[in-house]
Amino acid sequence: MKQIFLLSFLVLSCIFSITSLAQSPAAAPIAPAKPSPTKPAPSTPAPAPAKPLVPALPQSPTTNPDSSGNQDIIKILRKAKSFNTLIRLLKTTQIINQVNAQLVTTKNGGLTILAPDDAAFSQLKAGYFNSLGERQQKELIQYHVLPVYVSSSNFDSLSNPVLTLASDSPQGFQINVTAYGNSVNISTGVLDATINGIVYTDKTLAIYHVDKVLIPLDFVKPKAIAPAPALAKAPKADKENSSADDDDQTQGTKDSSDSISLIHIHGVSVLVSLGVSLFAAGVTTML
Repeated sequence: MKQIFLLSFLVLSCIFSITSLAQSPAAAPIAPAKPSPTKPAPSTPAPAPAKPLVPALPQSPTTNPDSSGNQDIIKILRKAKSFNTLIRLLKTTQIINQVNAQLVTTKNGGLTILAPDDAAFSQLKAGYFNSLGERQQKELIQYHVLPVYVSSSNFDSLSNPVLTLASDSPQGFQINVTAYGNSVNISTGVLDATINGIVYTDKTLAIYHVDKVLIPLDFVKPKAIAPAPALAKAPKADKENSSADDDDQTQGTKDSSDSISLIHIHGVSVLVSLGVSLFAAGVTTML
């Protein structure tokens, strides 16, 4: 009896388990694994802006000081102070007119002015500028202007020798520029100068302060001596005339010699005749 009871209990337990499983909800489907997000490739950092090789001067005027947008070089130099001598020479040589015209017509290329201050001009020998001719005075001021725009960070990209506004040929009135570290040096072949700072700069005009007046090598190197002209050959007619003159002189000498010989012969004849006459007279007297 006890065994029947246990068997019945097991059967009921199985039926209860099957009923529970049938009534339980179905398991939720497993969600597919989400793909891991791809990390974007690291972007190349933008290159840092080129560091200026020339520092700005404390008294440098602001960019585009003229509200109309005109680049007044004289006004810029006057505002920067210490450039009174350069301002005066730009006016007296009238190079300021050429520079302004060049700046207007070459907006894409621009200009660069290497500006010596009053202290630099005071280092020149007294009366040096006035000792130059009018043309050399203009060339000296033009020598301080580059017909291209050079930013403060691009001096090391220049190819030496560098032409200036005074260069009338690829060989004349050139400078050599050397940039290293935070220093820019200029060599003329006569002296070495240094750019001390930025006076003014925008996209087409740059003015830099230099510590010396740049003297061109063309002012001190000896000029080439012109070769002596070749002697011209004597014309043929002159040679013939010369030969004729020589023949006439020879003929004259010969005629003179013949005359002397004839005179000598005639002299002998006279002496002989005189001797015969005297002998005849003596014979006559004796008779």
